[in-house]
Amino acid sequence: MLVLSRRAGESVVLGEDVVVTILEVRGDVVRVGIDAPRSVRVHRAELLAQLEETNRQAASPSEDVIANLARALDHGTGTDPSS
Repeated sequence: MLVLSRRAGESVVLGEDVVVTILEVRGDVVRVGIDAPRSVRVHRAELLAQLEETNRQAASPSEDVIANLARALDHGTGTDPSS
């Protein structure tokens, strides 16, 4: 990990087209501005982790949902999925 010290108004350039600028430092809070093309995704780490967990849960149906779906399919086809 590269660690840099920056003051308000100073920037760091990432690659050719991403600029991270320190806008303000107030106590232990730092306001950061990010100038990047729309094709570059920029997310706060804590929100990205939360989004990934939400997506993981949505993509993994519970056993109840699977059982209900099996019953619905069985009802529609007249076959017993347990046999």
